[in-house]
Amino acid sequence: MRNDGRVTPRERLLARIGDINDFDRPRPMVTLREFFEGNDDPASIGYNLPGEPEPAEFYRLLTAIAAKPAVLDVRIEVKDLEDPDGWPSTDSIWIVTTASLETARTWFPDHLAPDEWYERAAIGVEEPVEPVPVPPGAHALCAWYD
Repeated sequence: MRNDGRVTPRERLLARIGDINDFDRPRPMVTLREFFEGNDDPASIGYNLPGEPEPAEFYRLLTAIAAKPAVLDVRIEVKDLEDPDGWPSTDSIWIVTTASLETARTWFPDHLAPDEWYERAAIGVEEPVEPVPVPPGAHALCAWYD
């Protein structure tokens, strides 16, 4: 908590995700704002990519993707909190869209391209994650980073 009594974005995110090591709970699916506001930890996302891109670069990219007419939602699957003083980390970005997987691949520049993609009809059915609505006519694409 800040000196003025306000909660920091990191504290708000930690309260939102709860005990990330409780494997009986689905993994949190947070909004872009929840994950990126106040995040300057390069170990939080894309940490295996060459050049260690800053979270702000991912935030700009994913905000632009979220603004596309074919995109209904973009969520970050929080996976871990390795450093208790660091930012929670992810290896999975979920995009709810009516666009094809081939189209979604073009939205990522080469230096931020995921290692693999997964396509799902629903979020929270096959993976142990919080469910996210996927309306009829849309599907969920997961951009996964090794």
